[in-house]
Amino acid sequence: MRLSLREQLMAAMFAGLIAVAAQIVIPLGFVPLSLQTMMIGLTATLLGRKVGTWALTIYLLLGLIGLPVFAGASSGLGVLFGPTGGFLIGFIFTSLFIGTLLSHSSWAYYQVILINFFGFLLSLIIGAIWLKFAADLTFTQAFASGFSPFILPEAIKAGLVGTLAIALKKRLPKEFFTYI
Repeated sequence: MRLSLREQLMAAMFAGLIAVAAQIVIPLGFVPLSLQTMMIGLTATLLGRKVGTWALTIYLLLGLIGLPVFAGASSGLGVLFGPTGGFLIGFIFTSLFIGTLLSHSSWAYYQVILINFFGFLLSLIIGAIWLKFAADLTFTQAFASGFSPFILPEAIKAGLVGTLAIALKKRLPKEFFTYI
């Protein structure tokens, strides 16, 4: 994957924005509710599959080397392979999903929202399955604590991402959206 300097800088900037959004947290047991997924959706929506996924990779690498960028200022290998690690790894797939589908869509308001919502659900599913094994829970317990409580918040976040992305797309120069 070859990225221009501009694309690399955009990816780094959005990785920083994801790190900041991850610090806005409401603790809910195993899995906290944060604005992290909203910023991931916005990143994938605005930057596309390639650059958006690179931004997520930078974000995960920053946390892996010990910078406190994950939710609640956590970091390290223990977090990545702990109970919430599946959600973090699922963000890569979320970015790929959102970026790929939006590159083939007409960017209608409802499409942007639905694609983001289903991308968020993908991350929740991966995270809940990981949570089942990492925390030694049943599937019912894992989905009850890592999936169900987040459906409505993720729908709201998808609506916010759609609204922000459409507004930004109208105001930013066309060159910003290199994959459309």
